[in-house]
Amino acid sequence: MKQIENVSRRGFLKKLGISSTALVLGVQLPSMLTIPKALAGVAGTEKFAPNVYVQIGADNIVSIVVHRSEMGQGIRTSIPMIVADELGADWQKIAVVQGLGDKKYGSQNTDGSRSVRRFYQPLREAGASARMMLQQAAANQWQVDVNETSAVNNTIVHEKTGRALSFGSLVTAASMLTLPETSSLKLKAKADFNFIGKSDVALVDGEKIVTGATTYGFDVELDNMQYAVVARPPVLGAKVKSFDAEAAKAIAGVIAVVQLPDLTEPVVFKPLGGVAVIAKNTWAAIKGREALAIQWHESKHQSYNSDEYKKALAKSCDEPAKILRTKGDVSKALSEAKQVLNASYYVPELIHVPMEPPAAAAHFHDGVFDIWACTQTPQSAQASVAQSTGVAVEDVHINVTLLGGGFGRKSKPDFVVEAAILSKQLNVPIKVMWTREDEIQNGFYHAVSYQKLAAGLDSSGSVIAWQHHVAEPPIGSTFSKGADLIATEANLGLIDMPFDIANVSCAAGKAPAHTRIGWMRSVTNINHAFAIGSFVDEIAHAKGLDSKDHLLSMLGKDRKIDFSLENAEYGNYGETLEKFPVDTARMKAVIEKVSAMAKWGRKLPKGHGLGIAMHRSFVSYVACIVEVSENSDGKISVDDVWMAVDCGLAVNPERIRSQMEGAAIFALSYSFYSELTAKNGVIEQNNFDNYQIARFADAPTTHVEIIDSDAPPGGVGEPGVPPIAPAICNAIFNATGKRYRELPLKQYGIV
Repeated sequence: MKQIENVSRRGFLKKLGISSTALVLGVQLPSMLTIPKALAGVAGTEKFAPNVYVQIGADNIVSIVVHRSEMGQGIRTSIPMIVADELGADWQKIAVVQGLGDKKYGSQNTDGSRSVRRFYQPLREAGASARMMLQQAAANQWQVDVNETSAVNNTIVHEKTGRALSFGSLVTAASMLTLPETSSLKLKAKADFNFIGKSDVALVDGEKIVTGATTYGFDVELDNMQYAVVARPPVLGAKVKSFDAEAAKAIAGVIAVVQLPDLTEPVVFKPLGGVAVIAKNTWAAIKGREALAIQWHESKHQSYNSDEYKKALAKSCDEPAKILRTKGDVSKALSEAKQVLNASYYVPELIHVPMEPPAAAAHFHDGVFDIWACTQTPQSAQASVAQSTGVAVEDVHINVTLLGGGFGRKSKPDFVVEAAILSKQLNVPIKVMWTREDEIQNGFYHAVSYQKLAAGLDSSGSVIAWQHHVAEPPIGSTFSKGADLIATEANLGLIDMPFDIANVSCAAGKAPAHTRIGWMRSVTNINHAFAIGSFVDEIAHAKGLDSKDHLLSMLGKDRKIDFSLENAEYGNYGETLEKFPVDTARMKAVIEKVSAMAKWGRKLPKGHGLGIAMHRSFVSYVACIVEVSENSDGKISVDDVWMAVDCGLAVNPERIRSQMEGAAIFALSYSFYSELTAKNGVIEQNNFDNYQIARFADAPTTHVEIIDSDAPPGGVGEPGVPPIAPAICNAIFNATGKRYRELPLKQYGIV
């Protein structure tokens, strides 16, 4: 594997397609339903660059553009695997080029577990079209039937005679050919894959990450660059009343103090406002910020206090304002039920805390921006910078660095806009760096959630009614001032509850937002899966049934569910139900698989317990079993986690396993430790000492197995997160007899 490159815009165009000794292939990435019938410009013409994706050079090197952001999920390995497999490439002769922010790629938003899911087929078609053109060029030269040729390790081989030509020697001839029709593409059979589905493909940039030879957002250094930190409002919407610029400038190394524009709602991705301190080094900037002595005006969000807000959410659950799904007559069924079970669940406000906080470097010169940022959404960054500075979108060049974690935080480019505003005003390269304290107290937050569930059982113990009310501030409040009801969040584990129950009602209560609400890894699946996965286990114990057997029975017969038949508007993660159905047979399969892995039903030592949960999200299915143990002091440890995942066709199994392992640790953190609280609108936590995450000593042994499937690839980065928390709480109940319905569990003194 050749080295990964992160090149400038001019260098990118120069490298890809501006040479007569290269075969450049255009790919329409927004949906890639069809490949263009002919090259928009043959090799050597600049006009083909807007659709550039694959380049094959005369040096026999295949350059593959990765248009998504690498934040540890291995996408800079998975995308080349797909292209290279269909192309017949030699893995050692591939160069990976990081794509700039550009609309020509279609969506570059690396979120929603969509990178492979949305681009698997287009990438295969891109590789196959290149291979077929090279085969045709060789066949023409040999004057043989193209069907007698094959592509192996960057070489076209004539199978009958053994003659061979390298890809590089064919680029000029292949460039003169017409791209094949999509309908004529001959894609490989699964059995013939060399890379897709294999676990022995090394992470492209793994060695450089381990040895520190890569560039993250914080690592970017430019000539004459200056460093900035920002004093942001402690309460959302608070405006600067006064500050001492001279005191800050008196700090050695401080160059300038700049007041940023005040925030106006909706907040969208705009900076929060405040005062920036620019200095020759980071330390001077931080010390200068400490000297500002800022006074702030009051904000309406100063009324936000966590304890009172929790009570308001609970009340809102009793007064739902929006019906999200209804089937049968829940009220009647509950009134006639032999037994009614009720439970309430609470998940506090959370934040992403990737190891690398946000950072961006911007250089405004000659009317254009050159920007380097650890962003998940280069196009959103491009658009936000353009809107905030008045510079044309095409003059905002976003270079994507590696991300030291993202989890959804770095899909909000407010930090990129800050750097751009300051660079344009001061006319020098500026790097804006968020500290850990900045991020925890001024970031985008995962919504706090209160949920009330009720289940009605008939005389035989069958569940005949299911009522689920939720109140949580909506992500929509970030984009629409005053929004107080969830919308798309209802699709994330709430209205798509899959149990076969005759009477179902899901509803939402109002919850005004007092912080910036954004999506975090698996979004509100976190909240909804915790409640549903815990409640179904409570029902099992109330009925005296085995948790696994009861979970399977609640799913009912094998079927594919259409929630529109139950008066619900279900988005299915942006996919069609025809391609990605909600399939209870696949749910049962992962439950059975994980049960076999963990040897469910075995005799456990005293103080040990197993808990099980299953959840479908991002069109993939994950079941998990957790084993916990209680020591003599009443402390709980998570010893083992078993996870079975059905994500359709597994493109990169090793990355899938690592994503599941990471998901287990991520969920372990918020299950036991993580919690944000607010007092008078101010977030009280500010670093890892008071916003805890799991430590090495907490890490369980995680066992992952992937269900073999020919279904289209589903999401991977997020689906492992939701079932962990309910499985933990269910395991604790089985070990101790104590049921916990509020997170984090540290409040109960068990860790």
